[in-house]
Amino acid sequence: MRKITGAVFLSLDGVMQAPGGPTEDYTGGFDEGGWLFRFADEGAFPTIGALFSGEYDLLLGRRTYDIFASYWPYVEGDGAEMGAAFTRAGKHVLTHGDQPLDWENSHRLTSVADVAELKQSDGPDLIIQGSSTLYPELLAAGLIDTLILMIFPVTIGKGKRLFGDGTPAGVLRMVEHRVTPKGTVIATYEPAGAIPSSGDFPETVTSAREQDRQRRMTDGSW
Repeated sequence: MRKITGAVFLSLDGVMQAPGGPTEDYTGGFDEGGWLFRFADEGAFPTIGALFSGEYDLLLGRRTYDIFASYWPYVEGDGAEMGAAFTRAGKHVLTHGDQPLDWENSHRLTSVADVAELKQSDGPDLIIQGSSTLYPELLAAGLIDTLILMIFPVTIGKGKRLFGDGTPAGVLRMVEHRVTPKGTVIATYEPAGAIPSSGDFPETVTSAREQDRQRRMTDGSW
């Protein structure tokens, strides 16, 4: 069975949109594209290098696939080796559309069930890059094995977020972490089940004022 790892460049307030450049994804009026390179941190390179050092396939949403397919097969210079590696890798694209996937070694997935079937098949482990829309569904289905979050010391204030609408409640267990000299937190998590039941809380104060606050909270006037 394959493992699925999500590797994410993330701002401190959870934004993952367009870290690579101003034209990467400016949908929704996002105007901070390329934010990652304003906080370039060589301390993150060992994590990135280890992630892509072996054999892997990519698991992508359609928009991230479009971004990658328009860039990586054509890049020259320092990025050419990574571009060749991405071209060789299998690229599994979860999409509800019927647009062509003409970058070589690309494969269409049409549902989370297809992802589950892919996970059970033989082949290299899968790495998610970008693809913010995948996380809520895959976490809800229990299909993500590991999250590697590279959290840069910046707040962006708007943009697509890793834990967007539909993200299920759940516990994550930290299995590794380090902080680079520039303050980037690199934390690795594994899903660890449901949130425990609330248990017993100390008895709350039941003053008339507290009762009134509770009433206002219930009726929406608080």
